[in-house]
Amino acid sequence: MIKIPLQKKHKADLILLAALLLAGCMIALFLLFFSSRGSNVSVTVDGQVTAVFPLDRNVSYTIDGVGGTNLLVIENGSAYIAEATCPNHLCVKTGRINKVGQSVICLPHRVVVEILGDADDGVDAIAG
Repeated sequence: MIKIPLQKKHKADLILLAALLLAGCMIALFLLFFSSRGSNVSVTVDGQVTAVFPLDRNVSYTIDGVGGTNLLVIENGSAYIAEATCPNHLCVKTGRINKVGQSVICLPHRVVVEILGDADDGVDAIAG
C-alpha cells in the first residue's frame, strides 16, 4: 500500500478550519449562556404589532395570521407556539424561547413572535 503524505497546504487548511469551528462554537456558547432573559413577548402579523404580553404571566393567545391561526402559549417565563394551521408546523417545532432577540416565525401566516427586553435598561443582549 502506498501512503501519500498530506501536503503542508492541506495541513494549514485543516488547522484553519478547526480554528474557525472552535471560534464559532465559543461565540454560540457565549450568546447562549450570557444573553439576558426577556421581559415581554411581541406578536407581529404581516409587519404590524398586534399584541405584547409580559413573560411573567401565563397566557394563551390565538393569533389570527394571514390565512390561518397560531396558538401562542406563555408559561413559566417562556413562550412557544403550541398549535398552528400552517402546513409545515416549523413554528411549533421551534420550541420555547425566553431570551432577548429570540423569535418564532410562521412564514405561511406571516407571524413573528419575538422576545423583547426592558425598554428602560438601555443595555443590549451582548453587553448584558
